Amino acid sequence: MSEYGLTISGPEQETVSEVTIENYSLSCMLRALWAVVKRELIIFIRYPTWVVAIFIWPVLFPLPYIFGGKALAGPNQVGMVTFSRLTGMSDYVGFVAIGSLLWMWMNMVLWSFGNHLRNEQVRGTLESNWLSPLPRIFLLAGAGISNCLIQSAVIFISLLEFYLFLGVKIQGNPLLILLVLLFIIPSIYGIGLLFASLVIWAKEVNTMVFLVRGIMMIFCGVSFPLTVMPEWMQVVSKWIPITYGIRAFRLAYLTKKGFEAIKGDLLILGIFGLIFFILGILAFALSERFVKRKGTLGVY
Repeated sequence: MSEYGLTISGPEQETVSEVTIENYSLSCMLRALWAVVKRELIIFIRYPTWVVAIFIWPVLFPLPYIFGGKALAGPNQVGMVTFSRLTGMSDYVGFVAIGSLLWMWMNMVLWSFGNHLRNEQVRGTLESNWLSPLPRIFLLAGAGISNCLIQSAVIFISLLEFYLFLGVKIQGNPLLILLVLLFIIPSIYGIGLLFASLVIWAKEVNTMVFLVRGIMMIFCGVSFPLTVMPEWMQVVSKWIPITYGIRAFRLAYLTKKGFEAIKGDLLILGIFGLIFFILGILAFALSERFVKRKGTLGVY
């Protein structure tokens, strides 16, 4: 019986016991990490509808909010004056497009990276992969890196489509935009790591994903300024890192206000990112310990 409650007998048992983490070098672990990255990328491109979706959804998703805003703006779009006063921006379409893009990023990380171990269970590969002497966090890190590469492509395609189909142009410094994206990554993938850890003992987290993405849709100002919400809702929004990511990205992309305008948001994003990343790693370690003690890794 293995540490995860799996029965191994015969020559395989001897092989597994001989290969331990002590005789695995860093280069071996990095090669294994890269193998996981390649595997996930190959799986992604083998499903054409997944690839097609990243071209369609980014430009389709913000349209209901854009048309809704225009319908409510009144004759000659006079309501846009109020929008500009509340946000300090005049590009309503860009405002909604950027908000929806970052929300989609968070949503896809929860569904794919956060559900990665569940997908491994469905494919029937979780137990066999976890029997390898590689630290299990490396298996999850490989999935996270591949997901980050795919999402980078999604963001690039989305911004290109925003320009071509919606007329959203870059007003700020591209380096600042890249800096904001780098500061958003730890928070988003830290939350994804927490969800991935939850899968190990809860098995099914779809309901939690629906709940969390719904909360973020409402409280983070994806399609409207935060100031139109009641005061208690604005307080809640301050405890969600993606709120600061959306605001900083809009300021960097749609205005020329520069680093001074976003440095406060970047500082908070950095703190949130550090906290969520550490919490995610600790949650994963505790979940791994849980299945070792209970022998429930193979329980579907």
